[in-house]
Amino acid sequence: MNRDQKEAAVAEISTELESSKAVFAIDYRGISVPQAAELRSKLRENDASFSVVKNRLAKRATDGTDAAAALDEHLVGPTALTFVRGDAVVVAKTISDFIKANEVLAYKGGLMDGSTLAPEQFSAIAKLPGVDTLRGQLVGLAASPLSGIVRTMNQLLAGLAQQLGQVAEQGLVGGDSAPADAEAPADGEAAEEPAPDEGDGGDEPTAAAEDAPAAEAEAETTSETEADETPEEAGDDADADSGDEKED
Repeated sequence: MNRDQKEAAVAEISTELESSKAVFAIDYRGISVPQAAELRSKLRENDASFSVVKNRLAKRATDGTDAAAALDEHLVGPTALTFVRGDAVVVAKTISDFIKANEVLAYKGGLMDGSTLAPEQFSAIAKLPGVDTLRGQLVGLAASPLSGIVRTMNQLLAGLAQQLGQVAEQGLVGGDSAPADAEAPADGEAAEEPAPDEGDGGDEPTAAAEDAPAAEAEAETTSETEADETPEEAGDDADADSGDEKED
């Protein structure tokens, strides 16, 4: 590697350090080429990269930065740096699961959010759920009481609708039919006769008015008949009645 290549390598490491949320130093001894390709693919899915570095060049890249105190002591032996730009917890879990499944690699030390990350801390965060998982759980917790309220309201509305349906079936609600008391007259009270039309009263006599002259005429005839009887006829009748009594 010539001078220019070395300078390019140092510049690349420096750029990765500046843009990364976390950096993990890994001992890559024992890993095969297919295994390394598999790990790189998984890390790439979580916005991370796995790069084998020369320790001396890596130290030049960390010189004068906060990463020096966290990484320089681990830049010995075969070292690969994992630059994490995404969720550091998910990346730590991915590396930890890969180590368990393949029995290769070892975490040496690292840097996370500007602080040194020891091996025991790395193992601890690898057991945590990722940020996306935590967000999903938080949303679930926040939505759980709300869904309970919605479910309860739906049940109340359904019960109210059922009760209103039963009341409607019994004819207790609705504006089509008037109450029975309003239709029928009260007991002992005769229905009032409709008042005569004032506009027609002077044109046609009623039946009672037509019958009145006839009744008056009949009364006059009777009176005249009684008046026509003479006193003599009345006396004859009286004598006849008296003679009958004597014969008896």
